[in-house]
This record gives sequence, C-alpha cells and structure tokens, in this order.
Amino acid sequence: MNLKSGFPFWLIKNGLPFNYPKLEKNIKTDVVVMGAGISGALVAWQLTQNNIPCIVVDARTVGLGSTCASTSLLQYEIDEPLSKLQFKVGYSNAVRAYQLCKESIDSLKLIAEKIGMNDFQLKSSLYYAAYNKDVSFLKDEFNVRKNAGFKVQWLEQNNIIEKFGFNAPAAILSKHGAQTNAYAFTHCLHQHAIKKGLQVYDRTNIESIHHGKKQVILKTDEGFSVTAKKMVYANGYEVVNYINKKIVKLSSTYATISEHTNTADVLWNKNALIWNTADPYLYMRTTNDNRIVIGGRDEDYYSPAKRDKLVDKKAKQLQGDFQKLFPGIPFSPEFNWCGTFGSTEDGLPFIGTYAGMPNSFFALGFGGNGITFSQIAAEIITDLIMGKKNKDAAIFSFDRI
Repeated sequence: MNLKSGFPFWLIKNGLPFNYPKLEKNIKTDVVVMGAGISGALVAWQLTQNNIPCIVVDARTVGLGSTCASTSLLQYEIDEPLSKLQFKVGYSNAVRAYQLCKESIDSLKLIAEKIGMNDFQLKSSLYYAAYNKDVSFLKDEFNVRKNAGFKVQWLEQNNIIEKFGFNAPAAILSKHGAQTNAYAFTHCLHQHAIKKGLQVYDRTNIESIHHGKKQVILKTDEGFSVTAKKMVYANGYEVVNYINKKIVKLSSTYATISEHTNTADVLWNKNALIWNTADPYLYMRTTNDNRIVIGGRDEDYYSPAKRDKLVDKKAKQLQGDFQKLFPGIPFSPEFNWCGTFGSTEDGLPFIGTYAGMPNSFFALGFGGNGITFSQIAAEIITDLIMGKKNKDAAIFSFDRI
C-alpha cells in the first residue's frame, strides 16, 4: 500500500541516515517483527532490552511508510474524548487507556534519553473549541478528565487570547504532551538495539506466512525463509491484508511545514501543541529549528491517486486555517505531504493475539496516538512473549469488538 506522498519534512531533513541489509539467507530467531517503522522499532527495542533474540523485516527502506509522514505530536488524549470513550468501553477502561498514554510519554522520554535521541521535547497541549457549540462538550470533557486525576486547566476566551494570541471560545490546557521526530527516533531505536543483537532487514518483501503450532515461517519473494517461535505484526494499516474482519477505517491526512524563521523561539505560549474540536480536527506544533507544522483536513481514503492530487490544495487550506488563528505570524510553506492513517470505532488500538493465527501478536497503533499506542503495545507484547500476565492487555484486545 502507498502510505504517503509529497515531501515529508523528516525524510528530507534526515535523508537515509543508515543502511540496512536485505535478507539474502534463511534465518532462525526467537521473535520476528514485521514492520521496521516506529511501531516495529519500539517493539524490537523492548524485546532486545529483555534479551530476547529478535529480527525485524520490512518490504520498504526503513521508515519510508507512515513513519516519515507522521507529524509526531505525542498526546495522552485519544482521538475519542474521554467523556465519550467511557460509554464505549466503560469508565475504568477509558481512564486507564488515557493513563497508559500519559505514562507512555514518560517512557518515550526516558527511551529517547537512553538512546541519544535529541529531538524530543515535553510540551503542554491546548485543546480548544473550534465553534461556540462545542463549549458545553469541552466543559464535560474537562470535568471528566479532572475528576479522573489528570492535570488540566480550563481557559476562557480571554485567557486564550492572553496566553496564546488567538481567539477561541474555550479550551483545555493539559500539561502532559511531547513532540518528536518519529523517523529519526525509529533509526535511533534500531541502531541502539542492533548493538544488543537485533538484526534489521529492509527491502525484504514477505510473500507468505505460515502459522504453525510451535513456530511461524515467513517466506520472502526471493525464496528465503525466516523461522521464528513468535511473530509480531507491526505493519500498521497494511495489516488489513492479514485480518479477516474490518477493524479500521482508512483516511488521508495532510500536512504542511513552514520555512525556518529567524523570529523568537517562542511563537505562542511555550510553543504548546495545539488542536481543536473540529471533525476532522486541526493540529499544529513547532519544531526545534523554529518551523511550524500544521496538519488536518482529513479525507476518507479511496486511492493513492485521489489522495495525492489534493496535496497542494489541502496545504493552502491548512495555511489559511493557521493565518485565521495567527494573522500576525508569517507562514511561508516549504514542504507539503499527506499520509494514510486508520481509525477504530472506539479510538483504541489493537494489541495482542488474534484468533486463528497462533504464535503471533499484533501492535496496531491506529489513530492520532500511533506512537504512544506503539509504546503501550511494545510493553504489553513483551510481557506476553515472556509469559507474564499484563492487566491492561484486555483493554486493547481484538475480542472487544
């Protein structure tokens, strides 16, 4: 599946920092991870930290799927608001899902420090009402989050103008968020794990997979095999080719990034992450080299051709969205791109086992929280492979739908 187009900034900025071999031999291992993007990288890193022999395979060059198209906002807020999620999965599971996302940001920060990933910054997150009609919903959301123990602050219109310099009827300010560069993070994870024995093979297309009672055998299109005791599917939206029930709706999201500017480092209040209640929602962040990233204007996914022809139009609309909020901040777009993402009925990922596919696990971080979901998946799946019980696994299981 063609997962992105245009010129993703992170790929242009970082290029191809490392070379990985193509699999050209038969190989055996304890665990094989299919997918070398941020999800697979986090899973493989966690496994190698626990001294579990592991290899990673990917049909593409490392990171050139959805990973390089990610705008890399890290939020504990899930696409499904807590005030609504509680009625879909139950209050305790909903709150726990939000708590796990919050904890995953802390974990990702520690991992970034350990592997020398410098492009990682903790940020506040502003969730503002796009329209007056959204204020009552936002107030409900604020109350549910506050009662659940999350550190949130309610901002009225005058507070938003004073603190952030744009006009909105109300907002929730959360203290716990972060931003990174998923593409560079992926490579850093692989390079660090390789030193502990991880093997990463890209440009290795898996043609067939056989799930046996004691092992999984993958065959490449060039006739080589990977035999493993366990397998982890971390290939994101392409997993629809392996799952026989509909679990995800595919959409296209668009992004544009400004030129580097020589203005002050702070463009708005602490350069917080900003997003709104619109559907689809608008989201924005800055970078550590003083650029502005704007994303949104999502469309249902039909085909790469239909998605790609909208890139320039959507980028202009996103630029207009930003200028309406911040008419005094210049925005000169430099790169525009789009990517494919998926959403589930309840906004939660699918993590764990799937009936009929023995010795396999799935790390499917669908939605706007793909990176934080992937970290949660890495911890849960590592526990399961090591034979440990994980009390949170049921929240994200396939059995919930």
